[in-house]
Amino acid sequence: MNLLVLTKKFPFPLKDGESLAIHGLTKSLSELGCRVSLLAMNTSKHYFAGTDLPEEMDHYQEVRTVAVDNAISPVDAVANLVRGTSYHISRFDQDTYREALSTWLREATFDIVQLETLYLAPYLSTIRRLSNAQVVMRSHNVEHEIWERCSENIGFAPKRWYLRHLTKQLRDYERSQLNQYDLLLPITPRDKKHFERLGCRSETFVLPIGLETKCGPPTYDSYATAPSLHFIGSLDWLPNLEGLQWFLNDVWPQLHARFPDLEFHIAGRNMPHAIQQLRMDRVVVHGEVADSCSFVSAHSISVVPLLSGSGMRAKILEAMSLGRTVITTTVGLEGIRARNRRDLFIADTAAQFLLAIEDCIRRGRKLEQIGRNAHAAFHRHYDRRELAQRLLERYEQLVMAERV
Repeated sequence: MNLLVLTKKFPFPLKDGESLAIHGLTKSLSELGCRVSLLAMNTSKHYFAGTDLPEEMDHYQEVRTVAVDNAISPVDAVANLVRGTSYHISRFDQDTYREALSTWLREATFDIVQLETLYLAPYLSTIRRLSNAQVVMRSHNVEHEIWERCSENIGFAPKRWYLRHLTKQLRDYERSQLNQYDLLLPITPRDKKHFERLGCRSETFVLPIGLETKCGPPTYDSYATAPSLHFIGSLDWLPNLEGLQWFLNDVWPQLHARFPDLEFHIAGRNMPHAIQQLRMDRVVVHGEVADSCSFVSAHSISVVPLLSGSGMRAKILEAMSLGRTVITTTVGLEGIRARNRRDLFIADTAAQFLLAIEDCIRRGRKLEQIGRNAHAAFHRHYDRRELAQRLLERYEQLVMAERV
């Protein structure tokens, strides 16, 4: 089976949820015998400057990239506001990418064209015109829901109005595309129901994130030492930054007063200057770390204080795969099969975070059992090869039905 995967970013390095999700699935499909090719936008925000492909991308038959300047432009934002079109989408609707896609579709025949996220939907008409491939949308999130939730947490009224306006445009676009695909891949059952409420009548197949456990087997040495907290995530993604700032402002001062020796370690890509220059007692800012596996494994408690977002959080799955004790919100846990106070902890308010962390500290070395339970839950539900096998069977049915 020939697959062409379209992405809105170059999916490397493997340090954010989107790249990890793309890598885990494409590598698994390749191992199952599929010929997987990649057409990636090489954006100004996530630019890959190398000439040789990373070894981690050896599973692709061919990789082509298209340089795309998708920097936020106030002029374009205002123009889209006037036109009533989604600025979120228009930033990824690029003639150069459309030309590269057209060229490839004229050169080769594909069974499946897989769109990674809604932002590739503008290229549907090009695919339909030049190919008989089945078009599959892999929806990493209900995209408009992320911005809907973010807007609810904005205090400045003009900014809140503008964000709500952008969200409505994005919601209208997302709804308009739902029945244009041959197959929609929501990442959680919850997202599937949300799409159905929006009017989706297309074929759907729920496919959770399957990660490659590149860090190897977990180690539990950190549970034998004084507990410490860590946060890791791409801080150019608004929900991550929003959650971290909330934790630092609303949770950490009380937590530090109660446990003055407890340390909180922060790492992440594209860290804003305000976080880089943060000066808070016992808060250690690392910036982007060279080895996320070692960073996560060094701290027994992983804090994921998400207040908004959609889909599944790959960083939670990664922490579980490493046997860490995760404390996250109900929003953060959406789509992840794990039990509160057995596999991880759920906390939605500052008071609940304080109680959960206090519980972790009180358990001492016994907290290790939570980490071991998390590791077991990850392997039960999110093995990338098993998930890819299920998808491949669905793809074979889809292609055979078209040929008949």
